Amino acid sequence: MQRNNPWQSYRKVATQTASAGQLVLMLYEGAIRFSEQALAGFDHKKDPLVFNQTIHNNLQRAQAIIMELNAVLNMPRGGEVAANLRRLYLYLNRRLREANMRKQREPIEEVIMRLRVLRDSWAEMLQQPPQDASQERSQLQTA
Repeated sequence: MQRNNPWQSYRKVATQTASAGQLVLMLYEGAIRFSEQALAGFDHKKDPLVFNQTIHNNLQRAQAIIMELNAVLNMPRGGEVAANLRRLYLYLNRRLREANMRKQREPIEEVIMRLRVLRDSWAEMLQQPPQDASQERSQLQTA
């Protein structure tokens, strides 16, 4: 009989019960984690197999997350913000692809820095109390 890993069970429940905003935050955190794990691969230069596999596999995972973030953008409702995020996600994906092909640290470090800014901004937004439509209208009228 195979036992479930408690951590995997927790993660499954957490993703199934998370709000859309929390899921985006989790995706940012995952992309950062995989990018950092790819950077750790540079410590294995003495073993070319581990070096290449660690970098490649983790960058592939980070790219998959970034492309998922791109795919779920609501372009009609998101307007200029969604368009800017799409350009940024495509840029981040391109930088990770370049880092993977050339086995360079700098593009990965840049992507991590940008993802951290996005993650921190997203987390801050999630902490703001939700505003209902009537509050937004009154604020717009007084501005």
